[in-house]
Amino acid sequence: MPGRRRGRGSNAQQQQAPQRQRGGPRGALKEPAPFAKSTGCESEVPHEKLTIAQARRGTPAHRPVRVYADGIFDLFHSGHARALMQAKNVFPNTHLIVGVCSDELTHKFKGYTVMTEAERYDALTHCRYVDEVVRDAPWTLTTEFLKKHKIDFVAHDDIPYTSAGSEDVYKHIKEAGMFVATQRTEGISTSDLITRIVRDYDIYVRRNLQRGYTARDLNVGFINDKKYRLQNQVDKMKETVRTVEEKSKHFVYRVEEKSQDLIHKWEEKSREFIGNFLELFGPDGAWHAIQERSGRMLQALSPYSSPRGSPSSSPTRRRSVSPDSSPASASISNSSSPSSLSPPSSPSSPSSRQKRTRASRKAASTYK
Repeated sequence: MPGRRRGRGSNAQQQQAPQRQRGGPRGALKEPAPFAKSTGCESEVPHEKLTIAQARRGTPAHRPVRVYADGIFDLFHSGHARALMQAKNVFPNTHLIVGVCSDELTHKFKGYTVMTEAERYDALTHCRYVDEVVRDAPWTLTTEFLKKHKIDFVAHDDIPYTSAGSEDVYKHIKEAGMFVATQRTEGISTSDLITRIVRDYDIYVRRNLQRGYTARDLNVGFINDKKYRLQNQVDKMKETVRTVEEKSKHFVYRVEEKSQDLIHKWEEKSREFIGNFLELFGPDGAWHAIQERSGRMLQALSPYSSPRGSPSSSPTRRRSVSPDSSPASASISNSSSPSSLSPPSSPSSPSSRQKRTRASRKAASTYK
């Protein structure tokens, strides 16, 4: 049980911590800031006047310092949020009240707005630094307004704000010692945003036409409508051509890679083929060994020819003349010399010739 009590107590402390950071009873970052009552601040805590030195020391302890910041806040942006952040952190314990001027006063003294007053009121309630929003705030702060909302200090940038026939609408606040200065954020303002839109007007009109807005919604004439739509079609064609070009470049790159791979493989195969060819037909290759062997086989199969003029290894015998032979045949046999007669052929001579022919053909085919 004691462990559970401690756990519940820690959860309660975690839930109360954001409220202390906000400086008020409203849950931080969970709900929008409330609107100020038309009757003003109805706190029962006594409200005595504070100096800036006292507020910086964190006194009084029984209530936060009430700081007021006003403006138009059209197209609410980061520059507005940074100014409110500075106003919120100007003192250790601050309750930030933000006044937003109505459309009537803004159009009269400054100019036409993009957002309506209801949209601007609602935008301020969702800023994390704001504790309270005053609708239809006055253009020039009066003593009655400051007392009604129990405002201790007014936060704004230190540049004199010329408007409504006055050189500086915060001059009397500064003289009363109730003014705290904030710094402007350079490079971002409502006028800058509007300037960007006006400068790139054609781009944003074409963008909204593509998103489904009609020419009547955008207050665009018939000719301009057709022109913007034609430009959109041209841009689509350019994008298509660009996409096809990129794909073709990618395809060509892949073909080049493949061709280079094929070239490398062909070079490797050609080197291997040349090496095998040299191995086979080189001076020390197997082909010369085959030629030598085939030559030896031919030499072994072919008969040796006896040199001219040397006596024959086997003596030739003269054929005896039978008594019945005629004198003409005897004269022919006697007139023929032993050197002109061919040796007698053995009965197996045709078969030996066939064997030699087959052997020579086999050697010739092996050589080829």
